[in-house]
Amino acid sequence: MSRMIELIKQSAVPANVMRSAARGALSLPPEEMVEILVYLSGHHLFAEQAKLALAGFDKESMQKVAGNPETSPDVLNYLASPENLRPALVANLIENPSLPGSKLLEMAMSHSHDTLEGLAKSARVRGDAAILHVLVGNAELPDEHRTEVQAALAALEPQAAVNGDDILSIDEEVSKFLQEHAREIAEEEKKEFALTDLSEEEKQELKAKQAAADKAEHDRMSPLQKIAGLTVGQRVQLGMKGNKEERYILIRDGCKLVSAAVLECPKLSDQEVETFAAMKNVQEGVLRAIAGKRKFMKQYAVVRALASNPRCPLDVGLTLLKSLLVPDLRNMSMNKNISETLRKVAFKMYKEKTSAKKD
Repeated sequence: MSRMIELIKQSAVPANVMRSAARGALSLPPEEMVEILVYLSGHHLFAEQAKLALAGFDKESMQKVAGNPETSPDVLNYLASPENLRPALVANLIENPSLPGSKLLEMAMSHSHDTLEGLAKSARVRGDAAILHVLVGNAELPDEHRTEVQAALAALEPQAAVNGDDILSIDEEVSKFLQEHAREIAEEEKKEFALTDLSEEEKQELKAKQAAADKAEHDRMSPLQKIAGLTVGQRVQLGMKGNKEERYILIRDGCKLVSAAVLECPKLSDQEVETFAAMKNVQEGVLRAIAGKRKFMKQYAVVRALASNPRCPLDVGLTLLKSLLVPDLRNMSMNKNISETLRKVAFKMYKEKTSAKKD
């Protein structure tokens, strides 16, 4: 026999039953009744009534729903949304493993002291550096809880206490980036990890990846295998705080936010930027982002690498030609890997500059 929620979704029940459902007046288990109400909260006829019924649902039943790992993702997302979040449900939602970390990141930006206090006291949150960074950067977090959060972050990242001001500055940059892009990160969390233009070796490496059963097994994983198991928020953080090898992998991340975070990394060297500018297995957006940063464009090697990259967007490449020296314009005019348009313009500019020198 079909569950009532399925019948309602199929419009297979009478209008009077729909009206009773929107009032929360059906004789059903709380879990199914709440799921029906959440569904009806988006209905063109019954939305307002369903939202009122949800707001008035008894606290004890709602706490069980919020804390149940079997609860529908739609219900959990509804209950955790800022406009619907009830203080009495904060603790249950936070510790529910079925609530995605992206929702916790969104909650960490809240102005509600109840929500921030619940996050600060959560064992789950204290084990997630990305969420802790956002909490630390939230001006609404009360001072007594800020101390607790900073201590939890220091326990996860002991190097922060060793390296002093430099690490603090990076932490502040990470917190700022995570806050500015929290909603985009939440949307991207639904997508699986993917790299641009995987090589056969990388495909085999990812295929061989298995969930680490213990720390020893996890430590034996390659950097690529470890990164494949991270959430978007964690990869963003790693992009801004990780090492050179990790940045080389993450610049090719299929999620644009992650590659953007790599380019914001304070530890990024000039040589790395030049390498990224020449890479043919990154998204066009990465090359466009490099071209859009003045600090990168001050390096002639980066300009030359970008202009010569077959993956560089045509409009960006045409703009960069103006900055190239004569020998490089000549090389560009003979480079069959780039577009014909770019070669012709490079050749024309090469002729103009050499003629001007002769005159």
